[in-house]
Amino acid sequence: MQISLQDMADSNVAMASNSRQMLESLLNKSMRIQMTDGRTLIGLFLCTDRDCNVILGSAQEYLKPTDSLAHGEPRVLGLAMIPGHHIVSIEVEMDSVSSPPYM
Repeated sequence: MQISLQDMADSNVAMASNSRQMLESLLNKSMRIQMTDGRTLIGLFLCTDRDCNVILGSAQEYLKPTDSLAHGEPRVLGLAMIPGHHIVSIEVEMDSVSSPPYM
């Protein structure tokens, strides 16, 4: 079986299209992002870029539990940009994925 360059290009375009659709479906959904320094940010997913930087709206920051200032109270950030190289994990709330967007 031989695969042509055109077939490979078509496959790459299809994969990129599927990835884009998946990202678009997450727009305005609530996300929890764990960072390398132990902080957690929760907010609405607004955009990303090629470097995997993420922008959250209505973001709140939760400090890691070992910090002396961490009492479970979030710090309101509003709009936050998280550099991709500081992201450890991203979780999307299932309730926000299944509900229709509010516009």
